[in-house]
Amino acid sequence: MKKLILVSMLYQVTDLVKIIKPELAGKTVTYIPTAGIVEETGGMIEDETNTLESLGLTVDVLDVSAASYESIVNRLTKNDIIFIGGGNTFFLLQELRRSGADKILVQEVNKGKLYIGESAGAVIACPDIGYCSGMDSPEKAPDLTDYTGLGLVDFYIVPHIGNEEMGEAAGKAVEEYNSRLDLKTITDKQVIQVDGEKLKIL
Repeated sequence: MKKLILVSMLYQVTDLVKIIKPELAGKTVTYIPTAGIVEETGGMIEDETNTLESLGLTVDVLDVSAASYESIVNRLTKNDIIFIGGGNTFFLLQELRRSGADKILVQEVNKGKLYIGESAGAVIACPDIGYCSGMDSPEKAPDLTDYTGLGLVDFYIVPHIGNEEMGEAAGKAVEEYNSRLDLKTITDKQVIQVDGEKLKIL
């Protein structure tokens, strides 16, 4: 049974996550920061690590754009949870696919491993990421020609609704795609919880 927690900004919703998954403490998490590498996100890995540690997790950082395939397989399979942070969704998809991490990740989530996706890490779980081209720059992933996402969910998430910096682009995406795609919108303080066939927005 698939278990996913999809958010805009993890540090804004740690209290909600603790309520949804009180058993996180003491578990290990593979943290993939790759989406943020091509953005101006100084200190992001340290901040995200601190946030994950505040949930009681032991953090194993895995940049799929630099790691070997063996290391990717080992760390995605051995740790209890997978967390993918924010940044550029197109670069993230390019590197997940190029490294082969995409297939391992999907396999692990389909087996029931908890997946936490933040911003780009949430969008990547959708059937396709093309709808977020107004929020992210596809040019940062020059080798990516196919925008098919991981397909972990059958809807399309639009994070950062109402956010000061990203809210305008998120609003435009809703305007453009609302009639064509099954969109689920969240603010920075909301969480989408997927538990098998059940979906809740908290």
